Amino acid sequence: MPTEHRLEPVHRPLLRDEVYGRLRDAIVDGTLAPGEVLRDGDLAGWLGVSRTPVREALLRLGQAGLVHPTPGRSTIVATLDRREIRSAQSVVAAMHRLAVHESVALLTAADLAAMRAANDRFAAALRAGDVDAALAADDEFHGIPVAAAGNPAICTVLDQFTPVLRRLERLRFGSLTGRTSVSLHARLLHLCETGDVEAAAATAHETWQTLTPLLDTLDTLETS
Repeated sequence: MPTEHRLEPVHRPLLRDEVYGRLRDAIVDGTLAPGEVLRDGDLAGWLGVSRTPVREALLRLGQAGLVHPTPGRSTIVATLDRREIRSAQSVVAAMHRLAVHESVALLTAADLAAMRAANDRFAAALRAGDVDAALAADDEFHGIPVAAAGNPAICTVLDQFTPVLRRLERLRFGSLTGRTSVSLHARLLHLCETGDVEAAAATAHETWQTLTPLLDTLDTLETS
């Protein structure tokens, strides 16, 4: 953990969420590596906060499956576990299916244009091998129908379980296998434009199932 480089202090009004978000992102991008021991004092110093919000964030991260407590009362960053990823994948795919089903009739021309632009950036990022940009564009693309659906329960579930999948997607988007998502996004966008609710919802679900083949090669991907 790069504790020698202290981050900018977290703003107080959003302290809990900011600390959680920074630690979550550090786990997803590998700054905090699988198996690394996390000490709340070290993390508090790194983030420039007290230990209390760090402890609260670690509890939330545990609920999301990103960290695990150990018998010695320490916390470690979770490894990429097939069973946990499969469980998260099922939930996330179902939530995106529901979000698209609820949002197709509500998407505006501006929403559809934003989805198209996000997919263009996604494709360009994959061609350039820019995993961070690909993940950001993918988040934006899928976030538009989620926001349009206006269902806070969907957002809550996705906030908890999507980070587990994003750790695997960092591996996927660094390879050629990630490019199949571009065509799936394009199909989903077309179905939303034509108002085909059932087919659009099914395509949204299919998009999140494309991670399945990677689970069989997870050990190889982690060490490559």
